[in-house]
Amino acid sequence: MAARKPLIIGGGIVGAVLVVVVVAVIVFFSSIDGIIKAAVEKFGPEITQAKVTLDEVSLSTTSGEGRLAGLFVGNPKGFKTESAFKLGEIGIKVDVGTVTEDVIVIKDILIRGPEITYELGSSGSNLDALQRNVESYTGGGKAADGGGGKKPASGSGGAKEEGPKLIIENLRVQGGKINVSATFLGGKSMTAALPDLHLKDIGKEEKGATPGEVAQTLLAAIKDGVAKAVSPLGLDKMGEKLTEGVGAATKSLGEGAKKAGDSIKKLFGK
Repeated sequence: MAARKPLIIGGGIVGAVLVVVVVAVIVFFSSIDGIIKAAVEKFGPEITQAKVTLDEVSLSTTSGEGRLAGLFVGNPKGFKTESAFKLGEIGIKVDVGTVTEDVIVIKDILIRGPEITYELGSSGSNLDALQRNVESYTGGGKAADGGGGKKPASGSGGAKEEGPKLIIENLRVQGGKINVSATFLGGKSMTAALPDLHLKDIGKEEKGATPGEVAQTLLAAIKDGVAKAVSPLGLDKMGEKLTEGVGAATKSLGEGAKKAGDSIKKLFGK
């Protein structure tokens, strides 16, 4: 009887360890939505140097299908509009067999009805500033001054991303609209439709892309779409006319002030 006691105790320990492992797995999978939300709100500001929030995440660990709702990306400092991106709903399909691998394969991402604000400032647009920040994070350029996140560690051009890389087989943007604004419009905007986008095999040729590189690819494609939609509105010409008008008014004011000064001198006999 005494000889069996160590076996019973040993079996109890193994059983307890298994229970702990099972509980840990259950806790992990039950909170995976919260983990994704926390990751987006941590790394989003680091990559974009702007405020990033996410309202809701729902992902099935068995099918790999899920949705993200209420993704908000703010603007870098110096811009008057509320946000750069409001991505209402994002559908996603992950290859669950790759989630523990070094390269995670995402079969499909569908961004439905995004609202993009393009604001033109004196030193470029808000999308230009965001792209510079993303490029700086991935080591490809200089960061613009931003709000909502910490600047990447200095060194030779940006932060080094760690963790798994991504391959995205299909990334689609559908039914979007663009709010077009400019600093001289004081936060007001005009609206245009965003052309649908379909990007394929992001990161496949490189055997995986970092989240920052994926963001850079998507942002570049969106900027091209925005440029096509914004061009017919003639925002740049509007700015030139306004600048010319301000210049003429300033010149006129200067001449008027000179005449007023001359009149005052005459009044005092000077």
